[in-house]
Amino acid sequence: MAPLQNSLKTAMSDKDLTMDDFTVQDSDVVRPPEASVQMAKPRSAEHEQGALADAPRRAEVRNLSFFYGEKQALNSVSFPVLDRKVTALIGPSGCGKSTLLRCFNRMHDLYPDNRYEGEIRLYPEDMNIVSGDVDPMYVRLRIGMVFQKPNPFPKSIYDNVAAGLWVRGVRRKSIVDERVELALQRAALWDEVKDRLRESAYGLSGGQQQRLCIARALAPDPEIILLDEPTSALDPIATSKIEELISTIGGQVTIIIVTHNMQQAARISHFTAFMHLGNMVEYDATEKIFTNPAEKRTLDYITGRFG
Repeated sequence: MAPLQNSLKTAMSDKDLTMDDFTVQDSDVVRPPEASVQMAKPRSAEHEQGALADAPRRAEVRNLSFFYGEKQALNSVSFPVLDRKVTALIGPSGCGKSTLLRCFNRMHDLYPDNRYEGEIRLYPEDMNIVSGDVDPMYVRLRIGMVFQKPNPFPKSIYDNVAAGLWVRGVRRKSIVDERVELALQRAALWDEVKDRLRESAYGLSGGQQQRLCIARALAPDPEIILLDEPTSALDPIATSKIEELISTIGGQVTIIIVTHNMQQAARISHFTAFMHLGNMVEYDATEKIFTNPAEKRTLDYITGRFG
């Protein structure tokens, strides 16, 4: 247990990024895989526990259960999602992390016989977004998602980022141009593509395509961004860029990320939720989860006894 805890404490001892890091130059981020990468660390457990009590909530999951037909995948899950914080969902494969994540933007509605019980309240309206009375398209306009593998549209780089704006009825070219540039800057991709915006997105590397997908999600200024293992298909250099990006924008937009990489969760998240067999076992400040968990199952998972 000691080596893992020491590794996690080391990962969380780095300095926070600042707004000065918004524009990331290639020379700042391209490094050999073995080089150490400076990441934003979660605040102390005491700080985050205070934030849990005091910070505004962007959403709250209340007794949420989910069913694939007759099979129950989530069992009365409850936890808060704090505004402009990064929340990591961890747990072994098949525990319900991605299922839970996809409830937030009603992705399950695309398939028949799936159903929700319980609530996901979205603030400040205090609206249950999994209610049958709420249009899933309305939810998706407010909550963006980036998937495990990069999935750019078969269009130009510019058109990929502008797509969400066009769907929302933003047509004035000057506004679209400005929002596209801002989104690419926030995704640390502008300097790499500013001279090739009309070229196909398929000409980008895998890591660049994933950052493009993040830019596409950021362009409409969503309230929450969902990231489903966004670095699992990327090499170490591309992974480091995505982590730096999440650390940077985490103070600007609410992020929920599913990850199998516990060190990654320790580096980039403020709060962590551990799931097992469709249940929410423990939710707390990230540092507390990884150094002094309250539940034995959490301790067993982070120390590698199962998973």
